[in-house]
Amino acid sequence: MKIIENGVCAAKGFTASGAHCGIRKNKTKNDLALIYSETKASAAAVYTTNLVKGAPLVVTKEHIKDGKAQAVICNSGNANTCNANGIEIAEQMSHLTAKALNIDPKDIVVASTGVIGQPLDIEPIANGIPMLVESLSKDGTRDAAEGIMTTDTVVKEIAVEFEIDGKVCRIGGIAKGSGMIHPNMATMLVFITTDTAISPEMLGKALSGDIKNTFNMVSIDGDTSTNDMVTVLANGMAGNEEIVSEGENFEIFMKALNTVTVHLCRMIAADGEGATKLLECRVKGAESEEIAKTVAKSVICSSLLKSAMFGADANWGRVLCAIGYSGADIDVNKVGVFFRSAKGEIEVCRNGAGVEFSEEKAKEILLEKEIDIDVTLGEGEFEATAWGCDLTYDYVKINGDYRT
Repeated sequence: MKIIENGVCAAKGFTASGAHCGIRKNKTKNDLALIYSETKASAAAVYTTNLVKGAPLVVTKEHIKDGKAQAVICNSGNANTCNANGIEIAEQMSHLTAKALNIDPKDIVVASTGVIGQPLDIEPIANGIPMLVESLSKDGTRDAAEGIMTTDTVVKEIAVEFEIDGKVCRIGGIAKGSGMIHPNMATMLVFITTDTAISPEMLGKALSGDIKNTFNMVSIDGDTSTNDMVTVLANGMAGNEEIVSEGENFEIFMKALNTVTVHLCRMIAADGEGATKLLECRVKGAESEEIAKTVAKSVICSSLLKSAMFGADANWGRVLCAIGYSGADIDVNKVGVFFRSAKGEIEVCRNGAGVEFSEEKAKEILLEKEIDIDVTLGEGEFEATAWGCDLTYDYVKINGDYRT
């Protein structure tokens, strides 16, 4: 398995495009994106757990209940959520896209991201779709990735190549996500494409199994979004024997999918609103996987810990505090904590108590852009990893006037 270029266009039969159509005031930023498969593909998706859901999610869920899709249309700048005519607008987006592509509207995945509760005018989208279809390209992944960004500061994309049955397969993805991100499938928009032949049932099983340890373990700010979903399209053009059950080929596909999703998780966490550092909390020695996940997420969600990491302050007590209120049934007298980065590692807690360490060395370690917080529980063999970022002054500045 190797990392390759071209994101959602890396797999055979997929093209993409992005453009500015007029939803966003800034004319230099794309606000519409399209991903297209030459042939109808197996489709699977997971959705936000927020009870308030954007109209596009409702429409998409209905469209792909047959396990098939052929294109994705997504706008940024407006979430199309809490709008009286939201479903109508999402359906119009589907019909306009389908007509331009000459495919069935039911084979369209619809997505929107941006401000909640603002009316979404279909006119700029209607005007932009023909331009999107005309500009579909094997080199269009970056334009599409830019078209789904909101407060993101960097494009998020990756693709990998692997083999099944001697056939070269590819899987790639683009993502947006910077704020309003919190575990339990309320994370971001992620679109993944692959030319692997896999049934809709097994594709759904792969995705739902993967997100438990990837996208559900990312938290930026503790806010669960209304619009976010992860969608995978698999058109089978690699020519491998279709994966219809568990086994070696399914495991290979799962590993490739996980490589893509973990990479996107790390990029999303590192690009949290106002963030300066990527935080990765690895918990080992738990009695169960659930305990390991609970502890890791509690640490990564702690505003006090996130603030300490921003200030490069080795305040390990905040790690213990977050573990203590996590609800996990553990013996705090067995807990150990290390801080690690490219500058080295330092032990700060052993058996639930502090140990002597160099504040200067700790500062040097915590000034790096990527910080690992390693927690040992000493009670079992299970482990889990969660991703987040530091909490900075800029987070408040960004969200203080996000709507206006």
